[in-house]
Amino acid sequence: MLAPTRVKHRKVQKGKRRGLALRGSQLAFGDWGLMATDCGWLTSRQIEAGRVAIMRSIRRYGWLWIRIFPDKPITKKPAETRMGKGKGAPEYWVSVVKPGRILFEVSGVPEDVVREAFRVAAHKLPIKVKLVQRGVVKA
Repeated sequence: MLAPTRVKHRKVQKGKRRGLALRGSQLAFGDWGLMATDCGWLTSRQIEAGRVAIMRSIRRYGWLWIRIFPDKPITKKPAETRMGKGKGAPEYWVSVVKPGRILFEVSGVPEDVVREAFRVAAHKLPIKVKLVQRGVVKA
């Protein structure tokens, strides 16, 4: 699973998920991209599930870029623990995703294969996504 090797702060606050993506909203590497249309958290397991689903579909055709990284720790207190006594220990890592953020990019793959790969990957993710293509602008 994806996780940072070192972090400045071991525990962070929840933060807000509203607003649009400031960065990472343009295709930078590939010809096709999977763009988030919802906001939410993507865990490292969900990102990995999406990656595996895409790689199974495109096989050895082209290249895949993962444009998000889980760098936010989510804490959890043990089961059957009373209230108080501080914040729980870090349990897993998430990536904060806002609408407009590119999650995955693919290049060197035929269009029908890309559409099928991203369709399968979209089912693995808890947020709504759409397919975007380089040079195509939709109003």
